Parts: sequence; C-alpha cells; structure tokens
Amino acid sequence: MRTLYFLVPGTGGKFACGGLWAELKTLHLAKQVCCAEVVTYRQKEKDTLFLDDLLHNQNLDDAIFVISWGFDIPQLARKLAAYNVVYHAHSTGYGFKLPASIPIVTVSRNTMGYWGQHAPNSLIYYLPNQISDEFQNLHLERDIDVLVQARKSSHYLLQQLIPALKQRCNVVVVDSYVEDLAGLFNRAKVYLYDSAEYWATQGVSEGFGLQPMEAMACGCQVFSSVNGGLSDYLDPGFNCYKIAGYAQDYDVKRILKVIERSKVIMPPNPLFTEYRAQNILKRLQIILEDINTFFDCKKNLSGNIQNLTNTRVLQLRIQRVLNKLKNKL
Repeated sequence: MRTLYFLVPGTGGKFACGGLWAELKTLHLAKQVCCAEVVTYRQKEKDTLFLDDLLHNQNLDDAIFVISWGFDIPQLARKLAAYNVVYHAHSTGYGFKLPASIPIVTVSRNTMGYWGQHAPNSLIYYLPNQISDEFQNLHLERDIDVLVQARKSSHYLLQQLIPALKQRCNVVVVDSYVEDLAGLFNRAKVYLYDSAEYWATQGVSEGFGLQPMEAMACGCQVFSSVNGGLSDYLDPGFNCYKIAGYAQDYDVKRILKVIERSKVIMPPNPLFTEYRAQNILKRLQIILEDINTFFDCKKNLSGNIQNLTNTRVLQLRIQRVLNKLKNKL
C-alpha cells in the first residue's frame, strides 16, 4: 500500500482539540495497516515532517496525503492537486466543493450523508472514530450526581439548568483539561452534553461527538443534544435522554429521576463494538485497499461523469418544469 501522510497544522499548542486527537488516533491505527506519518503544514516541529519540505521529494507517486482540517481543505486540495489526496471528513458545513478525484472518508454516517449529496461522483467511505479501551464501566461508587464539561455547552445548560440542579444535587462542571477523563466518567451518574448552540454559532456541524459515547461506555446516563454526528449513535429513550426538553423544570425532573435510579437506560454492549479499534482496523484495511486500487486506475482514466454543480441543478429544475408544461399541453 501507499504511504499515508496525515496533514495537520500542528500537533499541539493552539491546534490542540478533539478533532486533532481523533486524527492522531486514526494515524496510530493506520500504522498497523501500512506506513503512515504525521506531517505539519503551518508550524515546523522537531522530529516531524513539514509539508513544504516533503513536496520537494520528486517521488510521491507511492504516497497518499490525508487532509482533514476543515477550514484549510480548499487551499490544501489546490496545493496537492497533482498528488493522491484523501479527505478525512469530520464536520460538515464549510461550504467548499471537492473534485471527484479525491475520495472522502467520513467519521459519521451523518457526514457521509452530507457528502453523498454534495459529492455524488466521489468515492465515499465510513470510518468511525475510535473509543479507546480505557472508556469502560469499572462499576465504581459514583460520588458525582451530574457531570458537565463547560466547553461547547449551551447558555441554557450553563446559566439555567446547572444552577437549578446545584440546588438539588452534586454537580461538577469541568472547565479545564482532564488527565483521566475515563476515571471521571466512572465517578458520575449523569453526564450532560448540549452542543447544538455551539456548532450553530461556529457555522459547521458536530462531526462525531466523542464525549457522550465515552461517557456511555463508562456507565454514565447521558442527557444530550442529537445534532450532527451525535445522531449516528444516540437514541433518545433507548440509550440516552434528549437534553433541553421543552422546559427547564421538565429537564430537572427527568435528571433527578435518573439520579435516584428509578429509571436507568443501559446501552447494549454491541453499540460500542463498532467504535473499538478491532472493528475500525478491519474497515480501514478494506477502505485503504479500495482507495489504493482507485489511485492505480485513476492514472489511466479521465473523469467523465457530469458533476452536480449549482448550474447543473438549475438546468435540471428548468428541464423538469418544461417537461411538466409539455405534458400539460
């Protein structure tokens, strides 16, 4: 297989975020299937390849560049137009188009559906993010009634619901990096996550929503929004509860009821199997074999399927109207 170069702006510092950690996890898994390395393109780092330096290498036919940083995709796609490129798609809503020569690997079915509509001539695959093995139910005593991470939380959650809950139970709000998040989830009875407002203001979607699944794997009862990639695995009433349910008092009532253990939703174990390393490695092997075959063939082919551009859509709509008028006449 070709060598994979995973492009990220940097591997830490101001670039540190959930999307970066998820990308580096995928890189680690890819190393078990083929040769794979991280490449930075904004800041040079010690013992790490830098994109501009790498492009001076004249022999990159046996390489695939994996791009993923949403806002940088148009620029990177143009810069790497002469090379083999794969887009590892997390969030949606950035508004750019991609040529059909770039296969798209999506982290959620929600994202896959978006690109299935916006890039119908591209090869598209589904490869979920990994839930690390440390996220599991240790069956410990849970001394935290309600756990919330402040980042991405809605104003409603932080300014209305949490103050109301603090009058009735033990609430812990985390607003900094947590070294042992799995341990914290194992101490909590309920985990609250409400990111719809955050992503609406950012103008892009929730790509996957790792924390609610990690919390569920640790035995927490999850109250969450179901926007974007969260809709892949959250099933209100069956493995979670929908947060912001019409009225604050109704949310408080439902959360207190769960804390009292009068009703407990236990997600089935097979839910997490799809997101563990063993399953992802199997999928990755198949996807990479398919993509490598595509790049082998692409050298001798020219794309001749008409793109679904805005102009093309307008033409089809006009033609549909004309056909209706013709049938009436």
